[in-house]
Amino acid sequence: MILFVRDLTVIDFSYLCAKRGMVGESYIVDVELHGGLDQTSMVLDFAKVKKVIKQAIDQLVDHKLAVPALSEALTIDSCADLQRLTFQSARGRISMAAPAQAIVAVASDEINEHSITAFLQQQITPLLPDNVQQLIFTLRPEVSNSFYYHYSHGLKKHDGNCQRIAHGHRSTIQIYTDGMLTPRLNKYWCERWQDIYLGSAEDLCSADVLQHLTAAADDYSFRYQAAQGWFELTMPKTHCEIIPCDTTVECLADYIVAELKQLDSTKQYKVVAYEGVGKGAIAVS
Repeated sequence: MILFVRDLTVIDFSYLCAKRGMVGESYIVDVELHGGLDQTSMVLDFAKVKKVIKQAIDQLVDHKLAVPALSEALTIDSCADLQRLTFQSARGRISMAAPAQAIVAVASDEINEHSITAFLQQQITPLLPDNVQQLIFTLRPEVSNSFYYHYSHGLKKHDGNCQRIAHGHRSTIQIYTDGMLTPRLNKYWCERWQDIYLGSAEDLCSADVLQHLTAAADDYSFRYQAAQGWFELTMPKTHCEIIPCDTTVECLADYIVAELKQLDSTKQYKVVAYEGVGKGAIAVS
């Protein structure tokens, strides 16, 4: 017997890639449980699927930075009560110091839907009852005809896991000019923010005040204290855009509108900005 749940959850996270650097991603998760029926004539109660499996996914990967533990480009160690890592990508060196709960090390030389799927199956299968013989995950991006971009960020004021300095999303965007969808502007912003780190200006710091990292001359340095602990990050400047506000989706939508109004204040703009799948903010000016 096969029990299935479509759209069980969405994983929003970032990962390190040898070619692209830090990449924000959003995967929709489908799950199948193969096995016999238990004493209640079920493979597993749907409520338990949502409670046990979804909760485990959230704890293991969601809103974390996934790193390829077998990659020669990665070094990772502990300093004080933090995890410290350095990753050399084709776009430059990325370094981060953060609480261990903000990082997930996957036993692979590359992070993709296949390595994350294998990791989840390995970690979650032991949590299930004996009658469940096989657990199968399918991770898939949202199907969209719109333009989209991948971004990473951190929200230090957030009281949940969004405070982690390196997590991200795959996000669609729709920009309207005087009520008409404008593909040219959608394309421009998706190219501008493809594989970007969006850093808040108030989190920028000089390299000499970093406590756990060293930065190159062509890096931006970020640091902040949040409820979960101390965070530091260095990124190549070409990998970042500095935003003069927080990087919540509400502020990002406002920021795009403000940038558009500077180009042509005579037009009305509507920006529909997404944060991952099925949620976002709308700004109009």
